[in-house]
Amino acid sequence: MTVSRRNLDSCQSAVKRHCQNVTMVTRSSSPEMAQLPALLQSGALAALEQGAKDLILKQMIPLHLKAGERAFRPGFACSNYIMVKKGSVKVSVQTESGREIVLYRVQDGETCVLTTAGLLSGEHYDAEGVAECDTDAVILPKAVFEDLLATSPGFRRFVFSSYGERIQSLIGLVQEVAVRHVDRRLARHLLRMAKNGVVEATHQAMAQDLNTAREVVTRLLNDFAEKGWVEIGRGRVGIRDGTALEHFADVW
Repeated sequence: MTVSRRNLDSCQSAVKRHCQNVTMVTRSSSPEMAQLPALLQSGALAALEQGAKDLILKQMIPLHLKAGERAFRPGFACSNYIMVKKGSVKVSVQTESGREIVLYRVQDGETCVLTTAGLLSGEHYDAEGVAECDTDAVILPKAVFEDLLATSPGFRRFVFSSYGERIQSLIGLVQEVAVRHVDRRLARHLLRMAKNGVVEATHQAMAQDLNTAREVVTRLLNDFAEKGWVEIGRGRVGIRDGTALEHFADVW
């Protein structure tokens, strides 16, 4: 059987294209690339040592939370390290009056600082985590988390930088909540100290009673005056709308 040069070239080209296709399929179906979460391919985790990535790929457990589903609640033990791939988990606490205070949200590529704290200290959760939308995450068992923390400088940097950033935001929240509490405390203080509708006290004295700064009391009293609740005089504060003050003081 005689094979023409043209047919031979055609066969060689076909074989070459087939080999290229096989190579492309092999590369795209690599287990590592197929399973590697996006959060390990970008950001701080992209710089992880290969050994750390391999361990995560081997030990990670996919977690899917439906909107409204609880990830953890007060009293739960911290047994896994969580990294959100996509979605949002709201972490909050409730005051004695039942009011919710949102501490933070764990969103794409982020981790939960309370989980980190619990894994490091052995303490249980003292807040609630609820998925705000359908959320996909990756969890690592505590033993794997501890192994990575001990052996991977890259993972250690990621954990503690995330922890530090979240702590800074929580400090800001505490300061904000503290200021919001002062206004309610001041309203209650005015109602409690008033005699015949008048509080005989300087701004400095009231600040000392409330354990805050005089400037804070002055600013809040000016806010109350603008609302028509009080009238500010030298060394005294007159109550103009006690009902409004009572309602405001009882909000928290």
